[in-house]
Amino acid sequence: MSSPFGEYERMRVEQGAFEGVLLFVPTPHYDHRGMFTRTFDAAVAAEHGLDPAAFVQDSQSRSRLGTVRALHGRSGRGEAKLVRCARGAIHDVLVDARPGSPTFGRMAAVRLDDETFTHLYVPPGLLHGYQALTDQADVCYRIDREHDPSEDIAVRYDDPDLAIDWPLPVTAISERDLSAGSWKDARQRLLD
Repeated sequence: MSSPFGEYERMRVEQGAFEGVLLFVPTPHYDHRGMFTRTFDAAVAAEHGLDPAAFVQDSQSRSRLGTVRALHGRSGRGEAKLVRCARGAIHDVLVDARPGSPTFGRMAAVRLDDETFTHLYVPPGLLHGYQALTDQADVCYRIDREHDPSEDIAVRYDDPDLAIDWPLPVTAISERDLSAGSWKDARQRLLD
């Protein structure tokens, strides 16, 4: 049985800036009613080496224009995430924190928004953060492990060694993120 949306069902998958990072790009269907898009496709995920059943938690955050939530990661086995911006737009930042990776310590950024509906797959071992680029930005996460605070790694959003270029002035940030450590200290912890 064919779908009334035909080509709109499949997502295109692109390689991200670092090994293991994937961008799942759907094809939204617009008509007189509005829009329809697929936000997750287990078959497409499986074709690209992801186990759809591995995702055990869905979360959502809402941020105001200029808010930064960054930079977070986990030690141990790490944590894989599927991230999308369901409303508004964000400047999404990744830092490769995988010892032994040829891109260890490098930063990459991608725009996620409610126009392209692109999903970002963040493999374990990367630091992740973002800045809201619109008055309101809703970010949805699909995570493959329950949160264990003892494994948290946090690096300041304005760390001079990473020199992340946030596109807007920072208007809000949590106390936790303001008290995060340096990339130099996180790097040492990861390499020990």
